[in-house]
Amino acid sequence: MNNDLMSQSIELMIAGMGFVFVFLIILVFATQFMSKLITQFAPPAPVTPGKSASRAKKPAAASVDPDTAEAIKKAITQHRSRHKK
Repeated sequence: MNNDLMSQSIELMIAGMGFVFVFLIILVFATQFMSKLITQFAPPAPVTPGKSASRAKKPAAASVDPDTAEAIKKAITQHRSRHKK
């Protein structure tokens, strides 16, 4: 009786693993098919111009006032002192 139960459980396990394997294979092919379908019917991506060398970078925003800079420095120091390894 115990041997019969063991063989049934092994058969069920193999059947379950087989169904999952077949499902995943079908899923891979369906995903590839949908990808090809979308690339065929989707409009082409808009062309974006690259950065031109003639364009200069925009100047940085106005500098931070001294009080704010000091507060940032203190916050960084406090954070580093609390999180030392």
